[in-house]
Amino acid sequence: MESLPIVRLQGVTKRFDDVCAVDSLDLDIYQGEFLTLLGPSGCGKTTVLRLIAGLETLSAGEISMNGSRLNGTPPNKRNVNTVFQSYALFPHMTVFENIAFGLRLKQSDKQAIRHQVSEALDLVKLSGLENRRPHQLSGGQQQRVAMARAIVNKPQVLLLDEPLSALDYRLRQEMEIELKRVHRQLGITFVFVTHDQEEAISMSDRIAVMNEGRVEQIGTPIKIYEEPENMFVARFVGEINVFDGHVVNVNNGSAVVDIHGQLFPVQNRKKAGTGDKVRVLLRPEDIQVTRDADKNGGPALSGKVDEVIYKGKTVDLVISLDAGETINVTQFFNEDQEDLVYGEGERVHVDWLYGWEVIL
Repeated sequence: MESLPIVRLQGVTKRFDDVCAVDSLDLDIYQGEFLTLLGPSGCGKTTVLRLIAGLETLSAGEISMNGSRLNGTPPNKRNVNTVFQSYALFPHMTVFENIAFGLRLKQSDKQAIRHQVSEALDLVKLSGLENRRPHQLSGGQQQRVAMARAIVNKPQVLLLDEPLSALDYRLRQEMEIELKRVHRQLGITFVFVTHDQEEAISMSDRIAVMNEGRVEQIGTPIKIYEEPENMFVARFVGEINVFDGHVVNVNNGSAVVDIHGQLFPVQNRKKAGTGDKVRVLLRPEDIQVTRDADKNGGPALSGKVDEVIYKGKTVDLVISLDAGETINVTQFFNEDQEDLVYGEGERVHVDWLYGWEVIL
């Protein structure tokens, strides 16, 4: 990514009557990156996309592109294109005509249109289907046509509004790979909107997690998943287990936290002080389960297995701790390791390796 953003949002606000959909949002988007706006329905992510596209007008703030102010610039004068959730293909036009539509509006010559549409068809792997109409295509093929129509005009920024949400699980996975391939080949900036955390984590260079019109945290998928900055991000992006405790002592970057009478050494990025009440956050895959409390020679919490959910490569355990919490644990399944196979009602002990947890 370059040091200067290709798109900059400063104090961007959008109100619909008494509803504030986007609230004083600041966001920099860089050349060539795959940025995802992730959040629940109604958090403002699609509104941000529409504001960048010029399909909504700002209530306050400024949007600029390559240093030039976009406020008031009509959509057709912005060097962006949008792929909508519904694809918005013209049913009476062929694949070729759908893709060529924008080029014809620009009054490009026929030879240039044929060449550019052919290139776009090759890129999305639809060569040979140019004479079909949308109803003769599968959902995945329609999505590719929408992509080709958007990229044929060679925009600097491609805006994608939940383009995979209408596809089934298998096809969605295939299209995730295709989108990344197209992004890599084109080298243009993608701004992708989704409420699906798996899509965001697997596809993005950076993720902006949104809630109630604001960005809660922005960073790489690893940063967002492994180091959530608040409880909203921690709970929205993946499963999380939360343990209440208090700090007994601190030493450099670590702290000792009392959780239900057991003293656990934890990393202390939040610089909690002695006596502070804290929450220790752990992903299900970061928790260790043993039958023997002394197996790892450290502190452990006791409980019993309520549910065992087999998922092929992993096994999920729902464990009720004696202290009252119910936690979720994910173990990588290996049928040759009999000590990893637990039964419902079995007594177990849980702990974790230092450095896998987050303090909030």
